[in-house]
Amino acid sequence: MPSKPASAPPAKLPVTAGQALTPMAFVAAIVAAYQRYDMDPTQALELAQIAPTDLRNPAARISAAQMECISGAAMQELDDEALGWFSRRLPWGSYGMLARASLSAPNLGRALQRWCRHHGLIASDIALNLSVTGDTATLAITEHSDLGGLREFCLVSVLRNIHGLACWLIDSRLPLQGAQFPFTAPPHHEVYEVLFPGPTRFGCAQAAVLFDARYLALPLRRDEAAMNQMLQRALPLTVRQYRRDRLLVTRVRQALAAQPAQTRSAEDLAALLHVSPRTLHRQLVEKGTSLQTLKDEVRQGRARELLLRTARPLKQVADAVGFQNEKSFIRAFRNWTGQTPNEFRRSGRS
Repeated sequence: MPSKPASAPPAKLPVTAGQALTPMAFVAAIVAAYQRYDMDPTQALELAQIAPTDLRNPAARISAAQMECISGAAMQELDDEALGWFSRRLPWGSYGMLARASLSAPNLGRALQRWCRHHGLIASDIALNLSVTGDTATLAITEHSDLGGLREFCLVSVLRNIHGLACWLIDSRLPLQGAQFPFTAPPHHEVYEVLFPGPTRFGCAQAAVLFDARYLALPLRRDEAAMNQMLQRALPLTVRQYRRDRLLVTRVRQALAAQPAQTRSAEDLAALLHVSPRTLHRQLVEKGTSLQTLKDEVRQGRARELLLRTARPLKQVADAVGFQNEKSFIRAFRNWTGQTPNEFRRSGRS
């Protein structure tokens, strides 16, 4: 989604050591784009400090900074932000144009719908579609032409781009519930855990990412000035992991209420939400609450409901709201309300 003019020379970006996770297969796909246009990739490889011999080593990896460097250089030299994926070039600035067209949307859902619609106007080889089923939103890609040897790199990049833009637009982490791809697991399949945090499945009908549909209602947090600044260096959006999650408290409450037996520990809850326990605790503190506070709120509300609306024994109520035993439940309930569960049940029915 860059916005520099196509005539600008490739800029040499600082290539930091970083963790080398990006598979050489993606670099090979960029080199294949140069070959398609009968151009020489040497300068781009040198800028990214990638040795030609590394291209012949499928086990080799490069850092995110190196990937940003070679991708940016190739997009400018080839004047194709799609890097040879499609039957026609997408001139430098094409994805920036799509991003600007989405900026005035009232919420993320409308912004993504615009992106999907407008992407079809500039590249007919694929179609993007946003759909919602129940509580799950799906961004899927339908292939209308043979993407050949660039298929994996294309599908991965398109989904990473739109996911990165979505996070930037709402200034929030947008956790993925899963990702799926219509090809067999590649030799470097382990890197997909980093590219798409959450379960990844291969051999599916189409490429797609899935996430909680509630994020679609979030308003955009960016303006034109922020857009201009972002477009000066947009490629990191595809690798940046946002710390802030604007719906984290809502998601925690929902998980605690829906799966009490599976969320008794911070570790279990964090795994369910695809974050580390440390990140979970830190982000809740940043939002002025804590995991224990949310647990107490959810458990107390559920306990009150069961005590007043059912005749379940206390042991069953304790288990239903996530307590290991009846004794700990009674102690916690007395701390919440000043009454034992039985006293509360009698007073509520009198």
